[in-house]
Amino acid sequence: MSARPRGPWAAVGGTALVKVLVLGLSGVLGIVTSRLILSHFGEAAYAQYGLISALPNLLPFADLGIGAAVVNAIAESADPRRDVVVRRTMTSALRILLCSGGVIAVVSVVLGVTGVWPAILGDDLLPGTGAVAMWSMVLFGLALPFTIGQRTLIGLGRNPAQIATQALVAPFIMLAVVVTLAAGWSGTVLPLWSYVAAALVSVLCFLIARRLLGPQLGASVRDVPRRRAVPGVRVMHVAGPMLVQMIALPIAMQTDRLLLSHLATTTELARYNLASQFFGIVLQTISAAGVALWPIFAKHRSTGTIRSPFAAMWAFTGAALLVAGVLCAVLPWLTAFVSDGRITLPWQLVVAFVAFVAVQAAKYPLGMYMTDAAGLRFQVPPILVLVPANLALSWALIGPLGAAGPVVGSTVTVLLCQVLPNVWYVRRDLRRRREAASAQDVLAETASTE
Repeated sequence: MSARPRGPWAAVGGTALVKVLVLGLSGVLGIVTSRLILSHFGEAAYAQYGLISALPNLLPFADLGIGAAVVNAIAESADPRRDVVVRRTMTSALRILLCSGGVIAVVSVVLGVTGVWPAILGDDLLPGTGAVAMWSMVLFGLALPFTIGQRTLIGLGRNPAQIATQALVAPFIMLAVVVTLAAGWSGTVLPLWSYVAAALVSVLCFLIARRLLGPQLGASVRDVPRRRAVPGVRVMHVAGPMLVQMIALPIAMQTDRLLLSHLATTTELARYNLASQFFGIVLQTISAAGVALWPIFAKHRSTGTIRSPFAAMWAFTGAALLVAGVLCAVLPWLTAFVSDGRITLPWQLVVAFVAFVAVQAAKYPLGMYMTDAAGLRFQVPPILVLVPANLALSWALIGPLGAAGPVVGSTVTVLLCQVLPNVWYVRRDLRRRREAASAQDVLAETASTE
């Protein structure tokens, strides 16, 4: 007797539970790690650590959008272990990831050799920052092809498995910080450990995905150099719009630290880093639970099932506000403990992050519904409007609001340029699909009576 398939809420709940457990472990160890850095290396080292460790957030487009094609191909397949389309899609993805990762590594070295990294990161950081940033991004580029494992697990509906591997990151980084302290090394090297940890997780996910897919992933790797014998498949109808989003959104959302580094004091940057660390726990849980909906909606499209994402949108928003409220209740104690009384979080910054959590929670179910080619294309124009609007608003608000300025700018522009347009699109698409389904039912009924 076969097991009943898991419903969408079971998948979301299971993913969220694993994410919360991982974040619980990571959060506790992250708090200890932050205290170690602040206590033994100082505020400047902590600010630099947060800045360089967050650089990959500026490059989520590094896979050129091909991850979306991999997830959809696997999720929509009836038998991904034997599907030729899945195999060729992964071969195409690996070719693109190898090229993209190589370019990132080379560009990082060029920026390091020419001394451009300090100009990008800001001048008020520790000596040697440029070299650490260079080697961090080289490692990021070399590990990029292995990230196909994480996309494969998402497509297979095994998002909890790839989330569970992230439990290795926080213990590794804390141990590396302790080793750095014991060895008497400079705090400048601290950001490098986060890149080593991320690379280890990517390799582990790749190995898990290879086992789950049987011969498919190994065959895809062997097919990479055989460009004539094994041509790629059409992926840019999905990857193209996703790529535009992945380029545009980081410019809008992940430049907060850079703006603060150039326009505000080191104290404001440190405040932002600490608040982002706390509320990032909520945002990461929302993201993980939201991504769990992706293969579910993809499977619904392939089978003609119509399911609205609006119930999930309201559930996500309510749950996010509830968790953010609990976090706010313990925030004064956490802030004092982590920073050893050196950093305070103003109420404007806290309220801004709560609002940002709410709009991000509302956005995810809608975005996961819109992961087909048409939905991804629709999202591009509003996002292109969001980028300059967010940068301009964040720039203007840093002066009067400090660290809260970029968060307020992101909240307003996400609401106006993503949540509201996506609500309109989803309502229209649901109406169109229901009308088409009704028309097919009428035709089928008419044919059966003739």
